[in-house]
Amino acid sequence: MKQSLQLKIAQQLTLTPQLQQSIKLLQLSTLDLQSEVDRMLLDNPLIERMDDGAGDAGGDAPATEGAAEAPGSDGPDSPDSLPGELTDWGRGAARGDDDFDPLANVPCPVSLREHLLAQLGEIAMSTREHGVVSLLIEELDEQGFLPQPLDAILAELPAELGLTLEELEDGLALLQGFDPAGVGALDLPGCLLLQLARLPAVTPGLATARAIVQAHLPLLGQREYGKLKKLLGVGDDELRLAQQLIASLTPHPAADFGGDETHYIVPDVLVVKRKGRWRAELNPAAVPRLRVNPDYARLVSESRGESGELAPRLQEAKWFVKNIQQRFDTILKVSESIANRQQAFFEQGEVAMRPLILRDIAEELGLHESTISRVTTQKYLLCARGLFELKYFFGSALETDSGGECSATAIKALIKQLIDTEDRQAPLSDSKLVELLNRQGIQVARRTVAKYREALQIPAVALRKAL
Repeated sequence: MKQSLQLKIAQQLTLTPQLQQSIKLLQLSTLDLQSEVDRMLLDNPLIERMDDGAGDAGGDAPATEGAAEAPGSDGPDSPDSLPGELTDWGRGAARGDDDFDPLANVPCPVSLREHLLAQLGEIAMSTREHGVVSLLIEELDEQGFLPQPLDAILAELPAELGLTLEELEDGLALLQGFDPAGVGALDLPGCLLLQLARLPAVTPGLATARAIVQAHLPLLGQREYGKLKKLLGVGDDELRLAQQLIASLTPHPAADFGGDETHYIVPDVLVVKRKGRWRAELNPAAVPRLRVNPDYARLVSESRGESGELAPRLQEAKWFVKNIQQRFDTILKVSESIANRQQAFFEQGEVAMRPLILRDIAEELGLHESTISRVTTQKYLLCARGLFELKYFFGSALETDSGGECSATAIKALIKQLIDTEDRQAPLSDSKLVELLNRQGIQVARRTVAKYREALQIPAVALRKAL
């Protein structure tokens, strides 16, 4: 095969490091961005946070100073502008009050195991009995149930312990008397029976509730009220009391213990009403106020070729500060466009939500749809109606009889309103919901209504029926 050299001209899209960083910062959530900023501050000495006196130091103007101020505000945020307790907290820390520890006021979640062991420590018993109950506490699963019967637990224990089934039964009886009621049960019916056993004997509907839990719990879950009344020989009033009593019980003993870690959300955008119109503004608390250190920048510029490694770090710092500003500028533009298109939502709520897709915003702002997708993911908007992810304001459109369009979010809100006001003894079927929506001029299929109802986590008609 003969070898040869050829010249070929071709176009190739290359992501520069600056563009890669811009895309990365754009898709980060506010909390992740703060972590990235902290990392960059530690890594690059040429970047610094602005303090109250940074504007007097001269040098380059801070690249994100304008972005840190919400449009229409009187000036940059400062500790003096924070209201109430936050101002006092900040000033207390600034005075160097060593006795002030904000972490001392943070509640520490208690696990079910810790709660049970604390109760066990208050009871006088032998070391062996204490060990048996402690063993059973360790056997409990995350919901507070005993995952296997006592004889199975005994079979797995070392024979040299010399434990008997009677000792485990006595220990379990003691454990099941602890708080919360129902702990140590083998299954859901056992958990509910333990809770019912602690109620006064004169509790209305108690006997019927106990009979349902013991043998007919699946029928209650399926709303088979006719079969239940026939099997138990009771009327509507007695069955209703028993149902309400069972509904007041806790299905999982560990529900109030060791909950998931709280995740905090810092809104990127605030929507406020000014001069009769809802407007989007950046949240000053979410915007890091950064700048390139003017002294270092001047030193690098004067030394030119002698600056060594500082020259690349200076360029990196300028890129980072610029990309931070560009990120919030883009978020603000997209939020302003959403606010302008969803004025009715901020006035009237979900039922007035307009259809909106990513392409609408992309075409208006001259951006790519992927950019709009990154901007609206994990970015949050705070308004008088609550906290919403920017993606919440996008939804497909369905036609109406008048030739207009109605958003999927508005239809979901209407479905929820109809179900919230329905007769519980004769709940609305999906077909009936379609009929009621058609009367309001909204053409929608039954399977679409079922899909929206399931998305709202609303049970089917048979499961919503009440006595």
